[in-house]
Amino acid sequence: MISLISYYADLAIGLILAFLLLSLLVSGINEGIVRLLGIRSKFLWAYLRDTLDGAETADGTSRLDRIVDVLKRLVRRISTPLTAAPSPGEGRSRLPATVLGVFARLPFGRDPRPAFSQEPPPAQSPPLAPATGTVAAEQMMAAEQASADQAVVPQAATGSPDGGPATGTAGGSVGGSVSGSAGPVGAAVDPAHSADQADPLEQAVLTLDASTLDASGTDARVADATVAGGVADAAVGGVALPGEGKSMAELLHERLQEIDHSKRGRTTIADIPPARFAVAVLEIATEHGGVEVLMRDLDALNSPLSRPLKAVWNRASHDLEAFRRGVEDWFDGEMERLTLLYRRYVRWVIAALGLVVTLVFGLDSLEYGKTLLQDNAYRSEVTAFAQSGPQALEPLRERCAPAQDTYACVTDVLSTPAFVKIFTHAPVSVSMDAGGPAWEWHAGDWWRRLSTPGHWPGLLLTLVAVLFGAPFWWDILRRVSGMRSRSQGSSG
Repeated sequence: MISLISYYADLAIGLILAFLLLSLLVSGINEGIVRLLGIRSKFLWAYLRDTLDGAETADGTSRLDRIVDVLKRLVRRISTPLTAAPSPGEGRSRLPATVLGVFARLPFGRDPRPAFSQEPPPAQSPPLAPATGTVAAEQMMAAEQASADQAVVPQAATGSPDGGPATGTAGGSVGGSVSGSAGPVGAAVDPAHSADQADPLEQAVLTLDASTLDASGTDARVADATVAGGVADAAVGGVALPGEGKSMAELLHERLQEIDHSKRGRTTIADIPPARFAVAVLEIATEHGGVEVLMRDLDALNSPLSRPLKAVWNRASHDLEAFRRGVEDWFDGEMERLTLLYRRYVRWVIAALGLVVTLVFGLDSLEYGKTLLQDNAYRSEVTAFAQSGPQALEPLRERCAPAQDTYACVTDVLSTPAFVKIFTHAPVSVSMDAGGPAWEWHAGDWWRRLSTPGHWPGLLLTLVAVLFGAPFWWDILRRVSGMRSRSQGSSG
């Protein structure tokens, strides 16, 4: 009974080790692809761009989108479009909505990450501005263009074709005096007659107090009002034009760039602690003129961040410390949701990599388990031979080649247990001998193995086991073998 229990314990440990190695291989390949393409950091900053800066403009279908659409038609299994066709007013999200979007559009499309900077965070940040290429920036530029057009139309309407006084005014020089562009007070309003011949409207203009004009002829009261208005605007924040400031995502990156390092000129930050995000939002709000001013300007930019900030601010009853904790909790929940979304996309890639690894190595779990049991039985026979003498040699001859020495055969088998031969069914195998590594090509045997229906259940079992992941099998191995983790060992 003890020997039987030992057989099955060895079988369990052997299978667990095989599944653990394959799972580690799949996880390593996936991690290499993710790091090489920067998918994790791009996924995070695509979400941050959508949340902080708003949607980007729907500038039509790119060449990459057309290529992916062709691939989708060939596969005929993905019904959800890679990028929806939003209206120009709504824009589109940077965060991909399909697996192809994560591993095709996100790595090779427009990079959503901010540019890397070796400079430390500035003492004073630039003003808040809409991000280039967003719907907010497009709407702001359209509004500026409309304002410029409206300013040109009145100037053209007040001009006289013969160069005389503007129509709709008391005289061309009256408007100039009011605007502060005329000469000193007391000068003739109209050169056709003197000041004592001026009409009542001209008299009102001429009676302006000379003390209200500065040395340049500008109304001092108007200048003071202009300066006061500029100081007030600076105190209450405001939004700059695109290109004249930084977006909310770029202002956030300014406060994180000291822990950043460059990869092709872009940030590699893939994880932001919620506490640091909350402090960064408070820093931006304080420099901008307050939380309420920041929320007002974010609302003017159609930033989705304004709504959760308003909810947290109202719940905190305008208390900054409670507001900071509320922003921290909100961002922590958003990161958990984003992590689940990322894992949902990546699990399909893990499944595809697991299938490829299973087929390449041709590991039939059922056959491998049988081999482990036979290997244990063979070792028991060798042990019996060592205890009972040469009469136990006859059963061992059946496992060896006819011309091979039995003792040499036993030595070879004992030196190469079943676990060592776990990857011998791959198309290419390597063995070590006295002359160095020897490569062997087994493509024919490998293909015959895959095309044999008898191996399909074992291959399917291997694939399902690999999908559980390396942490699962490591925990099972630790429990079966009786190993204790470092934390448990230190606490005991």
